[in-house]
Amino acid sequence: MILRLYRTLTNLGWPLISLYMKQRLQRGKEDPERFDERLGRSAVPRPEGRLVWLHGASVGEAASLMPIIQALHKRPGLSLMVTTGTVTSAQLMDKVLPEGVLHQFVPVDRYAYAQNFLDHWQPDLVLWTESDFWPNLLNAISNRRIPMVLLQGRISEKSFNSWCKIPGASRRLLSGFSLCLAQTEGDAERLEFLGAPRVECHGNLKMAAPPLPCNFDYLEALQAIIGNRPVWLAASTHSGEEEVAGHIHRRLQREIPNLLTIVAPRHPVRGEAIANSLRTSGLTVARRSQPDDTLDEDTDIYLVDTMGEMGLFYRLSPITFMGKSLLAKGGHNPFEPALLGSAVLFGPNMGNFPDMVPSMLKAGAAEVVRSEMELSEAVRRLLLDKDGLAQRRLLVQDWARTEADVLPAILTAIEPFVTALSPPVRDPASSDKTEAVDPETATTEQHENP
Repeated sequence: MILRLYRTLTNLGWPLISLYMKQRLQRGKEDPERFDERLGRSAVPRPEGRLVWLHGASVGEAASLMPIIQALHKRPGLSLMVTTGTVTSAQLMDKVLPEGVLHQFVPVDRYAYAQNFLDHWQPDLVLWTESDFWPNLLNAISNRRIPMVLLQGRISEKSFNSWCKIPGASRRLLSGFSLCLAQTEGDAERLEFLGAPRVECHGNLKMAAPPLPCNFDYLEALQAIIGNRPVWLAASTHSGEEEVAGHIHRRLQREIPNLLTIVAPRHPVRGEAIANSLRTSGLTVARRSQPDDTLDEDTDIYLVDTMGEMGLFYRLSPITFMGKSLLAKGGHNPFEPALLGSAVLFGPNMGNFPDMVPSMLKAGAAEVVRSEMELSEAVRRLLLDKDGLAQRRLLVQDWARTEADVLPAILTAIEPFVTALSPPVRDPASSDKTEAVDPETATTEQHENP
């Protein structure tokens, strides 16, 4: 009943949805050249043969898919397509996807747009990530009997409590997944309670990721410029955390006069505003995205407002503070800097990593800082204690390497679904529209203007 009401409201509400999407366009949150993809339409032809569709909502989810993508990319007869929903994730995918793997924006969750998308791409297997449960899209996939596997299944306590209020809807959505692979045992229990028919837990796929790529020519050039300057990195920062990094720099440069602070905002589009704010406070800022901004001995803050270069800066910096953990909530993936031997600091709000964080703390591979002052003191202590910092870096890299064995188990779990993709027998003139269309949806709906 709830899902039927949701579909009806999104069908009738297309003028409001259209207005909302136009506002996103104006704010730079949509790609104007690829906007039709958000309506389920694509100028890219479907490749021949079997197609595996992998979906990750944003940067973190899409990045966690890379080990799976790299493994499946080697399989003959398979084509791969990755969908994400944000401009920044699309920019990242453009840099890291193997040659021949397609990227598309996921359609807005309206049944007509989902039908457009599925009519064009006709995927043979869907690999979904985390908790990006869009009812119309998932139901459209289920109606066409397309096999679906949930990777990195995650249900927070807050989401769980909300879904428990509409148990029929959660059961209907989750029943479309042939297999749910949970991030943690707690996620597995919540998925089972909500009605997922088959749940397993083999660990967090984010721990299976290979080290982030790096342009080593750039690394050598930056190392030559920086020389012996003490360096620390504030990574994937959100609003307010850049100012915190600036405050800490000003405080520490009295004791560490050659200090260089690197700030890499989660959303590089904020680069100009961040630079203006830091410069207003009297700091010298060089923006990586601006060729005329040169990093030199007088630079206080090196602002990395570019995409796809975190592998470079995790290697460059011996200390990394993970953003969205001090002023915002959820945190970002601490495994990435850990795997590259950067000592990890994070705030108390790391709820997106309920198993990873305790494991790191138990191994001495990370440190929690609960305020700006605690972060400042931790950075100061590590920079001034070279032996202690070297020991911390060894601990964090050893921890990361011992945790990185989850990939084989997950690949084994999804193998039956991949091997089931026998050579296709496809009639180009046929489609499953009749099975997929809801009785409440007019047949002309697929062709109406957004």
